[in-house]
Amino acid sequence: MKKLALHWKIIIGMVLGIIFGFIMNSVDGQQFVTDWISPFGTIFINLLKLIAVPLILASLIKGISDLKDISKIKSMGLRTISIYIGTTLIAIIIGLSIVNLVKPGAGMPQETIEKIKLKYENDAGVTDKLAKASAQQDTGPLQALVDIFPSNIFQAMGDAKMLQIIFFALFVGICLLLIPEKKAKPMIDIFDALNEVVMKMVDLIMLFAPYAVFALMANVIIAFDDTEILVKLLQYAFCVVGGLILMIGFYMLLIKFYTKKSPLWFLKQISPAQLLAFSTSSSAATLPVTMERVEEHLGVDKEVSGFVLPVGATVNMDGTSLYQGIAAVFIMQVIWPEGLTFTNQLVIVLTALLASIGSAAVPSAGMVMLVIVLESIGFPPELLPIGLALIFAVDRPLDMCRTVVNVTGDATVSMMVAKSLGKLHDNPKPKEWDDNYEAVK
Repeated sequence: MKKLALHWKIIIGMVLGIIFGFIMNSVDGQQFVTDWISPFGTIFINLLKLIAVPLILASLIKGISDLKDISKIKSMGLRTISIYIGTTLIAIIIGLSIVNLVKPGAGMPQETIEKIKLKYENDAGVTDKLAKASAQQDTGPLQALVDIFPSNIFQAMGDAKMLQIIFFALFVGICLLLIPEKKAKPMIDIFDALNEVVMKMVDLIMLFAPYAVFALMANVIIAFDDTEILVKLLQYAFCVVGGLILMIGFYMLLIKFYTKKSPLWFLKQISPAQLLAFSTSSSAATLPVTMERVEEHLGVDKEVSGFVLPVGATVNMDGTSLYQGIAAVFIMQVIWPEGLTFTNQLVIVLTALLASIGSAAVPSAGMVMLVIVLESIGFPPELLPIGLALIFAVDRPLDMCRTVVNVTGDATVSMMVAKSLGKLHDNPKPKEWDDNYEAVK
């Protein structure tokens, strides 16, 4: 097992977790999984979240200060945001094309709709998503801009408000460029050392990854026991998964023709981050692993990855945007077909793009933003609970799949930006957790 590559260990843990989950379902062992297996997955996610904030601070401040030139920040920022917006638009267009071509919501039996409505309409999860969306819509038009600027950075770090942390890190990095190099060096050295320590933490935490993935997958499987409803929603789910696969294919074309790297090599190197994204459904929790794979295995320079990846984990949600396009049209096909106009679909494209930028990098944030997308086209508010209930049963597994696309998109864009700036190294040298172990044992 020690010689087995990390991604194979994670895949084995995932498969065993799924099998174990089904076994526990068949013997009414759901409570055992909840009490004795699931906590280990929670511990793993907590450890990843623990190091996400110091990693963003250290990598961004160090990366910006290493640029030595403020004009480079503008160049990197414009390229990053432009590519992220471009890939998000393509993701939304792919999603809308598939759902309009397949029409998964057309002809769904009324009794199935009623059954789903009764099962999920008053579910706490559906109610919570509606409440969060309502709170977000009640804010002013510039509230999203206001939210970028923290009043207390320690509170922002405690609440893991990524955009505020990114702003603070950029601010500190720019200020380090504006003071004499001799005075800036001690602080830069501190953040450089912090970055190295956090990356070593990633290596150690990843030793636990296969077992954590086992726990996470077992917990996911025991949550789904109504197979009849799941079968009814398979066509919708296949549309989403098919669109996500097409999006990954688009990334592979960018890798092959822009960065001149092998797509298979890229997928092999980034696969541990993809598998963790699938297991945790959180781009933010996966960020430390994504940064480690991109820097040490894909060869992206730290000053690029330190800027592009934290920004991507917050504003780049290609998989979520694709899902929102398909989910919005699917719901309309089922319960509001008269709203399926070309104008409304253009509004969906624009709103899904803006929503993806504001969407938090946490599980099921996409469904909260979906409510905003639907309300932007005048979707009847009395039908919203039914609309969310329609897709609620399969949201979690689809959330897992679209997070994989989000993380893959972040890694792809980081390679493209690095290539455009001449910061993509051909022979990266991965570090191992025990590189310095012999010297200190």
